[in-house]
Amino acid sequence: MSEHEQFVEELSQYALGELQGEPRQALEQHVQGCASCRRELEQLRGDLSLLALSAGGPKPPQRARARLLEAIAREPRPAAARRVKPWWALVPSFAAAAMAVLAVFFWMQNMRLEQQVATLETRSTQEMAELQRAREVLSTLTASDAMRVSLVVSRKAPEPQGKAIYVRDRSSLIFLASNMPPLPPQRAYELWLIPILGAPIPAGLFKPDAHGSATVINPPLPQGVEAKAFAITVEPESGSSAPTSAVIMMGAGE
Repeated sequence: MSEHEQFVEELSQYALGELQGEPRQALEQHVQGCASCRRELEQLRGDLSLLALSAGGPKPPQRARARLLEAIAREPRPAAARRVKPWWALVPSFAAAAMAVLAVFFWMQNMRLEQQVATLETRSTQEMAELQRAREVLSTLTASDAMRVSLVVSRKAPEPQGKAIYVRDRSSLIFLASNMPPLPPQRAYELWLIPILGAPIPAGLFKPDAHGSATVINPPLPQGVEAKAFAITVEPESGSSAPTSAVIMMGAGE
């Protein structure tokens, strides 16, 4: 399309007062130097005047209406602009999506590693505790200064037996029982440390298995108590703070 044809198509917009800005100024400059466009503009203005009068007056000439409609029909219809983004404009979006996926992946990996580390730490703590417990048992059993006491049934044949190994400086006690008689329901054997001075001290509850065997390992005891003997009574299965029944087994230091 030539520059002159463009101005011819804009004449109707100018005549209607719809052309503004730089296009209006360019058209006015063109009309000043173009006789053909000036005549066309004058005819369009005349046609518009006739149309304005037709609203309340006589019907305008048919040729004026036809000329104006033809000019308006020649106006190009602006198409809706559709901007298509180039593929490289989507790169930041793809990169952001990829970073989000990677972030979620690494976060899940980190959670799994933290769970594995926590499991290993728990397992290591348990194994260390078991190892320490085994060391304490072995230390008590092999201590040269341990007090070794054999307990027998009071006033009866010594079939049931009990052996207490006690280290006063560490308040460590290992008790082994064998051939113990079965207990009544809701009852338990209770081991007592008999100090040189003072009342008997609870030293652990136990119930024998089907073979009459039982153990008590490192019950909570006061520090540094010197033991004169150890004894066993039958108590409620929750234990007693002082003996409530007769002593059935007792033994003093060898």
